[in-house]
Amino acid sequence: MPTRHLIIILGDQLSPSLSAFDGFDIKRDRIWMAENDQEATHVWCHKYRLVGFFAPMRHFRDALQNRNHNVEYHELSADRRKARGCSFASLIAQSFQQDRPERVIMTQPGDHRVQTEIIQACQSAKVELQIREDRDFFCTPQRFADWASTRKTLVLENFYHVMRTEHDVMMQSPKQPAGGQWNFDHENRKKFPKGGPGEVPPPPKFEPDAVTRRVMDMVNRRFADHPGSTDRFDLPVTRDQALVLLNDFIENRLPGFGEYQDAMWAGSDFLYHSRLSHAMNLHLLSAHEVVHAATTTWASGHAPIAATEGFVRQVLGWREYVRGIYWLKMPQYAQLNELNCDPDQDVPSFYWDGKTEMACVADSMRLLIQTAYAHHIQRLMVLGLYAQLLGVHPESFNRWHMAMYADAIDWVSLPNALGMSQHGDGGIMATKPYCASGNYINGMSNYCGKCRYNPKLAIGDDACPFTTLYWDFLDRHSQRFKSNHRMTMQLKNLERKSADEMQQIRIRAAELRNGKAV
Repeated sequence: MPTRHLIIILGDQLSPSLSAFDGFDIKRDRIWMAENDQEATHVWCHKYRLVGFFAPMRHFRDALQNRNHNVEYHELSADRRKARGCSFASLIAQSFQQDRPERVIMTQPGDHRVQTEIIQACQSAKVELQIREDRDFFCTPQRFADWASTRKTLVLENFYHVMRTEHDVMMQSPKQPAGGQWNFDHENRKKFPKGGPGEVPPPPKFEPDAVTRRVMDMVNRRFADHPGSTDRFDLPVTRDQALVLLNDFIENRLPGFGEYQDAMWAGSDFLYHSRLSHAMNLHLLSAHEVVHAATTTWASGHAPIAATEGFVRQVLGWREYVRGIYWLKMPQYAQLNELNCDPDQDVPSFYWDGKTEMACVADSMRLLIQTAYAHHIQRLMVLGLYAQLLGVHPESFNRWHMAMYADAIDWVSLPNALGMSQHGDGGIMATKPYCASGNYINGMSNYCGKCRYNPKLAIGDDACPFTTLYWDFLDRHSQRFKSNHRMTMQLKNLERKSADEMQQIRIRAAELRNGKAV
């Protein structure tokens, strides 16, 4: 029987309730999935990240086949010579010739590049393509565009209020948030006491099964030259495992999440963070059920309102806001470089191997190399901050971010990396750059006490590279930032620097940009 609909399921769309399945006819429709070299190599992907995509895909394929669904699955071999095409376009073209479907159906991808490639492939083959909304999110791109059209500036907090109200999340009346306030930041974001985080229950580990081990073997052989390791792979690769991880966070971490969501501690891995982003971004979990789980446990009295609101703001607020910005501004957004960073300024070599004497960077990179993960402050205020102060080109930083993090999908990586972290969009995502000296890291962690560099010093052999580059960053962009009232205090502090000190700072900053070992 000829194929009626070819249902394209991408590696970040592993949900049986996906909109692409609406109206699925088990006898006439075929599901199409593909592992391909292009998605593994368009950035230099971390081995752990590759397993984090391919293993869940194969488990999802097996689950569909166990339900007697017709699945056409293109699987990569450990032998590069046995590749069946290198891109979505070439693989889909083969399927069009064999199946000649009446229509192609897919849920909206998370990557503008992939969506464009599939659209062009369908147009070339003269096959009708239907792209459906992604129901796993609270806000559609069109709803975000409607909201944005009424605003001069796109402020997250305003959007967050709209989402809370429209979806009746933590509201005590249609216009009144629970607890009488929208934001509990003043109760959150504390540093750990001198004794550290104490006993935090370890998160569940998911031992690789036979399917996952085959993927690990394929990745280690086929992509042997890629960064990172698969030795500690323990991410959930099925929905059941993702639910275990969600339940662990709700029970063991959410109550302490608010207070310590920005705190860092040397040698500690996940602390109170959920590590749910990978499962959510692959659609093993939906944003709706994650928010519901958090608010339900708050309503039961198990988690304080400040911790729950802080987590809900990340999911219902920030995550939806980032996706809205992405689809509103693409494809031009990817080319933005508002700070005029040098296109040749790439991330330093220690962003791949972790070999640096900066304790905060070394520990963040240790975790990243081992697990393709770092929590949001390590990403933004350690690794992101150093790249921003150094002047790394935002496109280069995003390529690195996409390569190294298991949860990186273009829709979430690009606005966070280029916009939020590097201020490459000039203020679309954030009204001021997230720039700070080493003193911020000293205040939120115990890294500096064990580091050879002094966060209070900007010049000299013991000067913290963050602090040196912070003052150089402000100096380079002082004219650009002088009209930004949120930068007034920082620029006033810059003015207090003597001409001689600033000259020494500029010299040392230039050495750091030119690859001086740190």
